[in-house]
Amino acid sequence: MSAKSILITGCSSGIGYAAAHGLRARGWRVFAACKQQADCDRLAVEGFDAPLLDYTDEDTIHEAIAHVLAQTGGTLDAVFNNGAHGLPGAVEDLPTAALREIFESNFFGWHTLTRALIPVMRKQGHGRIVQCSSVLGFVTMPWRGAYNATKFALEGLTDTLRIEMRDTDIDVILIEPGPITSKIRVNSIPHYERWIDWKSSTRAEQYQTTLNKRLYESSGPDRFELPADAVVKKLAHAVEVRHPKARYYVTTPTHIAGVLRRILPTKTLDWVLGR
Repeated sequence: MSAKSILITGCSSGIGYAAAHGLRARGWRVFAACKQQADCDRLAVEGFDAPLLDYTDEDTIHEAIAHVLAQTGGTLDAVFNNGAHGLPGAVEDLPTAALREIFESNFFGWHTLTRALIPVMRKQGHGRIVQCSSVLGFVTMPWRGAYNATKFALEGLTDTLRIEMRDTDIDVILIEPGPITSKIRVNSIPHYERWIDWKSSTRAEQYQTTLNKRLYESSGPDRFELPADAVVKKLAHAVEVRHPKARYYVTTPTHIAGVLRRILPTKTLDWVLGR
């Protein structure tokens, strides 16, 4: 029997990179997509089939799909939507164009890829669609409004899709990590510098004493931070078990946030999350 196949996005580092290696070690045929050709070339040296896939460029999405299907004979067992970036900044300082840009990469591109693969999975009679969301997909934190918004949107779209797919053999699954070792902080800096004019903000002092320090000064791992392999364990379960869960929490903060969201009044939860 041929190995099961999975397309993973955002494989240049962090969760995607760990997922590519982890699933390959479990016998999967992994297509490790990246949005930069240099990263694709690096992964090719590591033995991966690494198609170029940039969520903000629909042509690369469809070209990557065509490449994968050509290599597998027209099938794909699973997709793990993962590539995303952050854009720190207060909501009042976020230009609408900045929100449009982050939604292209963190949400709309995911929908384009997922929608294009559903007919493939319908035809073959099975499939797993796994979305890498976040604890920030169901609770919010200050300074993260843009990222929060994309993940809240992703959760709503994915929950709807899961219900709609109940009459098929396509499973739709959310993975919701808390703090995971990755380059998301560093990778968000260019977006922050492009879009946020913090010096002109009425919150300039807050930026200088809080957000900027956290963004530019590495203080080591966050409390409760786990390596990316913690997500890979949940991903492996989601794509291999016969009856996967609808959502998988990863890290202690995600479990705590899930409980607090259920039991606390909104204003009390706002106070806890805003501290």
